Amino acid sequence: MSDSSPWLAALRQRRVVAVIRSDNPDLALRLAHLAAEAGLGLIEITWNSAEPGRLIAQLRRDLPQCWIGAGTLLTQADLEEALGWGSQFCFSPHTHPDLIRFAQTRSIPLVPGALTPTEILGAWQNGAEVVKVFPIQAVGGPVYLRALQGPLGFIPLIPTGGVTLENTQAFLSAGAIAVGLSGALFPRPLVDAQDWRRLGQHLRSFVEDLGLESVFPLSEGEGLGQGSMV
Repeated sequence: MSDSSPWLAALRQRRVVAVIRSDNPDLALRLAHLAAEAGLGLIEITWNSAEPGRLIAQLRRDLPQCWIGAGTLLTQADLEEALGWGSQFCFSPHTHPDLIRFAQTRSIPLVPGALTPTEILGAWQNGAEVVKVFPIQAVGGPVYLRALQGPLGFIPLIPTGGVTLENTQAFLSAGAIAVGLSGALFPRPLVDAQDWRRLGQHLRSFVEDLGLESVFPLSEGEGLGQGSMV
């Protein structure tokens, strides 16, 4: 995968991977639509969600403007199944060279997880074009990421695990190509109350504060999820 690959270009443009983990497929579908409607064009369904494959296939149909991927993939069987459902990118919490090589044979981006400089460099040397730094907040957050830039600035990094709306810009300024955000995008009180209007406003405000240009120019009153939300 070259520096001009569509995947790297999408990461540099969109900057945020919306990570959705839920044991309720209908809720996960709604959250994905709300994220897309707000302008977040990279959506990850974790493999420990309920019915993740069906969700990925559904979102591929509903949101052709988005990149839809799978996360928390632990084995090659997980990876093969995720690709079978149409995953366009994959994340794992660890680095396994066999997974990286298998994804390369399918021309699908696999972002392995690593934490230390040795692990990050090892993932890159085994063929990863992008490496997930996880769990980033446990080792210093943006300060740690910035420290990595000196020796490893040539490796695109995506910090996850402790990224919040408040520190996202700090991670991006510290050199992250993008960040992975989960619970912070979907505040539990709003989700529990099913206050989709306020949740949508919350997501749109976050996108606007980051200065991201929406990939979904919607006319007033139009919403991506209106035809297919459950």
